[in-house]
Amino acid sequence: MSEFPSPKLRIALILYEILWWLVLPFALLYLRRRGAKDPDYARHISERFGRYQQGAKHPVWVHAVSLGEMRSATPLIRALLARGEVVLTTHFTPAGRREALREFGPEIASGQVQTVWVPFELGFTYRRFIRHFAPKYGLVMEIELWPRMIMACRNLGVPLFMCNAQYPQKSFDKDTKGLGLRAALLAGFAGGFVKSDDQRSRFAAAGMTNIHITGELRFDQPIPQAHLNAGNAARAALTKGRPSFTLTSVVEGEDAIYIDMIQQTPGVFFTYVPRAPERFDEVAQMLDDAGIRFARRSDILDADLNLKAGTSEIDVLLGDSMGEMYFYLSLADRAIVGGGFVTKGAHNIIEPLALKKPVIVGPHIWTIAYPAQEAIAAGVCDNVQTADDLHKAVQHPVPVSDAQITRFYEDHAGGVDRTIAAIGRAL
Repeated sequence: MSEFPSPKLRIALILYEILWWLVLPFALLYLRRRGAKDPDYARHISERFGRYQQGAKHPVWVHAVSLGEMRSATPLIRALLARGEVVLTTHFTPAGRREALREFGPEIASGQVQTVWVPFELGFTYRRFIRHFAPKYGLVMEIELWPRMIMACRNLGVPLFMCNAQYPQKSFDKDTKGLGLRAALLAGFAGGFVKSDDQRSRFAAAGMTNIHITGELRFDQPIPQAHLNAGNAARAALTKGRPSFTLTSVVEGEDAIYIDMIQQTPGVFFTYVPRAPERFDEVAQMLDDAGIRFARRSDILDADLNLKAGTSEIDVLLGDSMGEMYFYLSLADRAIVGGGFVTKGAHNIIEPLALKKPVIVGPHIWTIAYPAQEAIAAGVCDNVQTADDLHKAVQHPVPVSDAQITRFYEDHAGGVDRTIAAIGRAL
């Protein structure tokens, strides 16, 4: 087995640490500026330096950098808690931390779950973090490569696993060119729980060992029944019998395509959910400039997702909230998943399929190769290539039965059980 870290990776890690010290003032300034819009960014700054007021010893540590990762981790955390574990979650963004607080409020109050910021990428911050909590092992959701996290866990004897992991072909090709330092870091993990056999092959080629195929955890996500009930109650009043589509996780750079589609599709109701909360005002202005009749969720729905009295007829509901995606999806016949019309790639298609909503997604699906390719083959996902194709898919949707989606979903569920079993083998 080759030496880890290699001499060139050692040098790179030293330079990386120096660079982090140089940019640290700017990182703090970034948090302060983001805190002007979202105060949570500027709170608990001491945690970013590995200082914590309290904490249970020897928890299972789950690192979920933001909202999407936290959602995929939720069913696994539930299973760990059911086995009597104490769980520590770490995050970089407020969206991830707030999701943990929302989902595990009672468990946090009872001390079964603790939620903190992940430390800055410096050696001393991770040493503090690990010595304070002494985690049994760590699970890094998706593909997050933090060099100092990896090295600190390795040096201090904490097994660190990549979990619910995928290695998109585009990222693999990029990482294995040149010096290949990013790919070389994978050998520092104690192992990985990956989504498919293709992913296993890529991780192994990059140097990871102790790899287990466990599938996709999002297939086991809990669905909040209260959101479905609220959606069913609001649907008739909002759509007024019209065909209905929900656009989920729309990202910067593709709004023009979707707004043009809305303008060219009269007689259809749309729910429009931007990916990031800082885009809510921007998208509202775009819809207003386009002359589209729309309303914000925050203006026409109360905290319990009940429609307020006197709501006027609209063609678009702007989803300006976080953590309510199942409500937005319950308003629709089909979902259009954002990200696919920009090269950064499409987002999660599993949530709509969980509600038996067929999916439309743009051309760039390299980020969700699994399970998008399987969903396309099963006929439950329409992978459109152009804006014209998108218009046709909305105006003349291909028939998809509930039975098709149910079969697809059942074929791919069970990731939590497979992961729990794999953790035991991996350790």
